Amino acid sequence: MPVDARGSMSGEQQVRQLAEQLLATGVDKLSERESRIITALAKRTQVTRDVNTAFDEHRSFGSRLADRVASFGGSWTFIIIFLLVLLAWVALNGAILVGTLAFDPYPFIFLNLILSMLAALQAPIIMMSQNRQAARDRLAAGLDYEVNLKAEIEIMELHEKLDQIRTTHLSELLRTQQEQLQILVRMSQVKAA
Repeated sequence: MPVDARGSMSGEQQVRQLAEQLLATGVDKLSERESRIITALAKRTQVTRDVNTAFDEHRSFGSRLADRVASFGGSWTFIIIFLLVLLAWVALNGAILVGTLAFDPYPFIFLNLILSMLAALQAPIIMMSQNRQAARDRLAAGLDYEVNLKAEIEIMELHEKLDQIRTTHLSELLRTQQEQLQILVRMSQVKAA
């Protein structure tokens, strides 16, 4: 493998070597994500990213607004305010403004229309927010996969280094043992003579 003037491989060469050595595949067969992880590993950079920051980079104003509406629509504050408005509406039209002054007399048909329109608008907004939450979860799973893949590759690399150290150590022991045997053979020859 070619090396530069300092005796080390270039970044692209390190990526190729890691892909071939650790993943048992060529760099051309890697997915875009795997290639990015191998490159980060070769350059010794981190791959972790904050899910919220990565997801918020792509959110539009409409998305943020829908998330806020869905958040408020699913809160106790909304439920209490909505309950108070309903009670006020019923009290006003059913008990206070009795007769011709009531703008929505019992059976409160206008109130039903407003509630239906509110439900018709609120449901798709909540669904949009849930879809974005699912997309955020997919992004989080992808980022977790990247971190796990890098950790797995680094562990494989460490195993190879340990195996190499063990092999070198065993070779040195074997060489030392052979030298000791040769010394013993010479000593036994000297004693025999």
